[in-house]
Amino acid sequence: MIKEKRLSILAESKELKIILAGIVFSFLWASASTATKIGLHSAQPFVISIFRFIIAGSIMLVVSHLIMVKRLPQKKEWIKISIYGLLNITFYLGLYVIAMQKVSAGLGSLAVATNPVFIVLISAVWLSHKINFKNIISLLLCLTGVFLAAYPLLQSSFATPSGILILIVSMVAYSLGTIYYSTQEWNGLHILTINGWQTIIGAVFLLPVLGLTYESDKNTFNADFWFSTTWLAIAVSIGAVQFWLYLLRINPVKAAYWLFLCPIFGFLIAFFVVDEPLTLYTLFGVILVIVGLYISIYSKKLKKQIRRSSI
Repeated sequence: MIKEKRLSILAESKELKIILAGIVFSFLWASASTATKIGLHSAQPFVISIFRFIIAGSIMLVVSHLIMVKRLPQKKEWIKISIYGLLNITFYLGLYVIAMQKVSAGLGSLAVATNPVFIVLISAVWLSHKINFKNIISLLLCLTGVFLAAYPLLQSSFATPSGILILIVSMVAYSLGTIYYSTQEWNGLHILTINGWQTIIGAVFLLPVLGLTYESDKNTFNADFWFSTTWLAIAVSIGAVQFWLYLLRINPVKAAYWLFLCPIFGFLIAFFVVDEPLTLYTLFGVILVIVGLYISIYSKKLKKQIRRSSI
């Protein structure tokens, strides 16, 4: 009787820990859009990106190589990490920060949550995975939800058509990076090592663009700038990812369901922090995205992709 009670308490404690981790992950992941918007008040997009990536990458590499004493990448692994960094950092986050100049923080968070759908569809083309009716319906629901939520924002200058297009292209870049990562053999290379180096290398690829676009009078390194870059680097690039990895180790399929909370947190954070509007369009748009994600994530074909897309 006592043993069963102890087991029950342990099970409840573990479940509570998982729920807490899921809520914290969703909040941190969703906060990236608003943090980016705050930073854009003080600096150019690529200035924010470079500082974010250097801070996050350096911390991860210090932990990986100096504290955990993990090995360095070898030979062809550098090429793989460079390609991954190009897709996942240079293109995805480079385009994302540009898009955030043109769309609302809430909409940016909503779009990020649609990544699993794009992963399924690109897998069908790249890896010759069979695409089914569920995948098509899921994509249509998610895209409809994004555009529905965007409709009032377009009217009130909180979003532009070009911004939405850039945002979608950035989501495709992320999905390509995720699939590329999942198809490579990493020979036991630690995930912090891969993530740290791909972040640094992705930042290096952005340096020429920064050099061509930099205007000193548009950059003020004030409190807003440092809050934004530090939050994006530590809370999002490191913190949110670590909570995600914890959830994946427990149950990869159930972990993906926490993505459902991201659009909700994203719009709420944007509403309270940067005064972005909440309307019925927002509500119905979020509902459509959540339904689309549920259909997509419930598909067996996505389970393997979710398990692999951990960084």
